[in-house]
Amino acid sequence: MPDTTDATDSAVVRELQLDGRVTYQRLSELLGISREAARARVQRLLQRGAVRIVGIVPPAVAGIEAVAHVSLDVAGAGGPAAALAAARRATSFVSCTAGRLAVVAEVRVADEAALEEEFAVLRAVPGVRGVEVFRCAELVRDAYSPVLPGTAAPRMPALDRADRRLLGLLQTDGRASFAALAEQVGLSQPATRARVLRLLEVGAVHVTGLVESRALGVREAAGVGLGVHGPVAVVARAAARLPGVNYVATGYGRFDLVCGLDAPDRRALSAGLEAVRSLPGVVRCESWVHLDIVKESYTYDLPIE
Repeated sequence: MPDTTDATDSAVVRELQLDGRVTYQRLSELLGISREAARARVQRLLQRGAVRIVGIVPPAVAGIEAVAHVSLDVAGAGGPAAALAAARRATSFVSCTAGRLAVVAEVRVADEAALEEEFAVLRAVPGVRGVEVFRCAELVRDAYSPVLPGTAAPRMPALDRADRRLLGLLQTDGRASFAALAEQVGLSQPATRARVLRLLEVGAVHVTGLVESRALGVREAAGVGLGVHGPVAVVARAAARLPGVNYVATGYGRFDLVCGLDAPDRRALSAGLEAVRSLPGVVRCESWVHLDIVKESYTYDLPIE
């Protein structure tokens, strides 16, 4: 199979984003190709690094209570500052942008004290003249989460050592087989399968495909900060349901609301930004295009009690 990306590859990626553990048989049924062809395409995309299948664990499950969006005012090139920000374990997302400020980063840590420590580190990065902070109060829609506002989430059960071990393994390889997981956790394969399915069902993890733009082809991404007149929650819920919006956070500081958008091309991205700007209640808008996504990782060190 040639090392190019066609419409079928793109369709495979879309299905993996919805369900990273979708079976080859189900892919063949959805896309109208043979099971063998589905398997070959998934394996090729993984080997090329066009997509990574990972388990996304909600911050609360990992003990993450403090989240902030930080923009860096950099003198000179933004790349070196972005690289240093990306080296911090606390950063989940870092990019060089075409916006007013050269670098944006999202910081996720356990508490306010840890957040202040990260701000101090970022302020001290060579070339950084200052930082502007948006402190998240609520993650209305987290990156790559399938849960929308108004959707009743199942009650989260207590997680034991084996559950947390499984979550950690799925963060690294979302398509790991039940047999491989069972061997590493020390449980039987049926017991492991039951635990993984339960973790997926209750929303303790969502297995999805993270797209690598350089390997797959065109991917446009942008962020937008909004000033809102009236109840912020109403605007946040409306934004989270717009096509292409994959992240919505309410908070305070630089903005009332921050959104992330993803699109297959520049025209779709422009349409998404226009839709966000046009939401009732939006009175101020500042957007930035992600020119180079330096880091995108939602892996946490899960405490194993």
